[in-house]
Amino acid sequence: MLFPSLLDGLARRRSTVSIKRSRRSCQNDSGREAADELAKDAKKSELMLKSSGIVKSNKSDNFASVCSKRGQKGINQDCALVWEEFGCQEDMVFCGIFDGHGPWGHVVAKRVRESVPSSLLCNWQEALTSTTSVGMDADMGLDRNIDIWRQSCLKTYASIDQELKQNTKIDSFRSGTTALTIVKQGENLIVANVGDSRAVLATLSDDGSLVPLQLTIDFRPNLPEEAERIKQSKGLVFCLHDEPGVYRVWMPNGETSGLAISRAFGDYCVKDFGLISVPHVTQRSITSRDHFVILASDGVWDVISNQEAVEIVSSTLDREKSAKKLVECAVRAWKYKKRGIAMDDISAICLFFHSTSSSPPPPPPPQPVHSFIKPSKEAAGI
Repeated sequence: MLFPSLLDGLARRRSTVSIKRSRRSCQNDSGREAADELAKDAKKSELMLKSSGIVKSNKSDNFASVCSKRGQKGINQDCALVWEEFGCQEDMVFCGIFDGHGPWGHVVAKRVRESVPSSLLCNWQEALTSTTSVGMDADMGLDRNIDIWRQSCLKTYASIDQELKQNTKIDSFRSGTTALTIVKQGENLIVANVGDSRAVLATLSDDGSLVPLQLTIDFRPNLPEEAERIKQSKGLVFCLHDEPGVYRVWMPNGETSGLAISRAFGDYCVKDFGLISVPHVTQRSITSRDHFVILASDGVWDVISNQEAVEIVSSTLDREKSAKKLVECAVRAWKYKKRGIAMDDISAICLFFHSTSSSPPPPPPPQPVHSFIKPSKEAAGI
């Protein structure tokens, strides 16, 4: 199915948009302007959420719960966004978690959060237009649709990182942010990830219990492929004596502060030495077994395992409080597991796929949620 254009969607929202403007292409500034206008309209219509709370569209079964809590390192450098009816498409929702770091990390994270949805929407629309212009069937297959999303994500992330580099008002030379985004289009999830925030799907196993399926890779410098790329670029990968197990990417001289992730927006001091902002883009088709997906910054995953997170969210009777409950459990786990270490910022989005009236039969009651104090034995990636 070929979806209506951005500007047609804007025209449906705002009847004052001229016919002449609605015929313009996303190849010029009008496409981005239209996407930005849709974002403003979504915020006014309470279909966009940038702070702790909930967002629910009357036109879909999706339900999102969001919570963010400042850590003990200063200003909260985490930020999140949920946009229901993404681009005026009733079957689409956008979710994003952005975890900043460095002196300007909070500014970089917010800037990327503001830029990604509109830019992605514009690039996706442009890719759809290009597809039909070369005579392809509007009823494209799943593989082609996913390829369009992948190319749109790659183009979006590359352009935003370049814009950030050229922005003279934001010092991102030694500051940056991760970016984990999900677009739910009908029954398809398109996941794009840069950094070490993580997406975990809660799905029903054959024995009727909810189990986690990690949808992303934690991009750390010691992952074999990441380490090889960094070394090929003359960068260094090692951990300090007082940080055993915490591998960082360093400049060849090893003098500047190391970065504990291998992919990020910003951080141009190490961009020539193996750090990249290229997202890892994947797709998953949602089935009746899938209940919800959790997006969270590493402040959650440093102390909470995938299984524990699924149990915490599924055992929360009020879905509106699910993200808050997960964040609260992470706060308690930090106090128990990392005594003497300043707590990181903690943020989470819980996106439920079914309304309470249409949800699949619930799984058996989970074990009491006290297991979050146990060390996690899960692998870091998939």
